[in-house]
Amino acid sequence: MSEKDLFLEEMSGVKPLQREPRERLIRQSAEGNVELRRQAATEPLHEKINPLLDEGVDPLDAWYVLDFKRPGIQHGVYKKLRMGRYDIDARLDLHRMTVKQAREEVKQFIDEAGKLGLRTLLILHGKGQRKVEQENTAVLKGYVNHWLQQLEMVQAFHSAQPVHGGTGAVYVLLRKSADKKRENRERFLKGRVPYDAR
Repeated sequence: MSEKDLFLEEMSGVKPLQREPRERLIRQSAEGNVELRRQAATEPLHEKINPLLDEGVDPLDAWYVLDFKRPGIQHGVYKKLRMGRYDIDARLDLHRMTVKQAREEVKQFIDEAGKLGLRTLLILHGKGQRKVEQENTAVLKGYVNHWLQQLEMVQAFHSAQPVHGGTGAVYVLLRKSADKKRENRERFLKGRVPYDAR
C-alpha cells in the first residue's frame, strides 16, 4: 500500500471544520476616511485614556529641584527616595521627545510599572535646551512635574542625585500594589505570634 493510500485510509472519517462565512469589507471613499480620522482626532474619549495635558504648562529652570509627596508618605521613606537609596526598578528616557510623545510614554510607563508591581522609577527628562544658563528652558521638566502630580499611582517624586542625572532626572515612588502590601505584611509577621493567640 502506498503512502498516499495509507493517508487517505486514515483520513476517511475526518470531516472539515465549519467556518463562519466571511464578510466582505467594502473600502470607504477617501472622503469618508478623512472624516473618520477627523472624528477620532477630536473625540473626547482620548482624554479619558490619557488625561495628562500636552499644552499650557510653563517650562522650569534647568536647576529647579522637583519635590512632591502625597499626605501620608512617611518622612523616612521620602528621605530615602530623595537620597536615591532605593533600587531603581525601571527607567524612562524622554530626551529628544516632543511633549506629545513624552506624555504618552510617561502615562504608559507609570501604568505598566504599576501593573508589574514596580515601586521606584527614574525618569530622565533633561534640563531643556543646550543653553542651560538661561532661565526656564526645561519644557519637558515642567510637564513631567505637572503630570506626575496628576497620576494617582505616584506617591512621591524628587529630582535625582547627580549620579542618576541630577536636576535632569526624577525619582518616582509608586503606590504599593495589593500583592506587595500582603507580601510585606507576611514578612513582618513571620515568626511572630498574633496578639490574640497569647
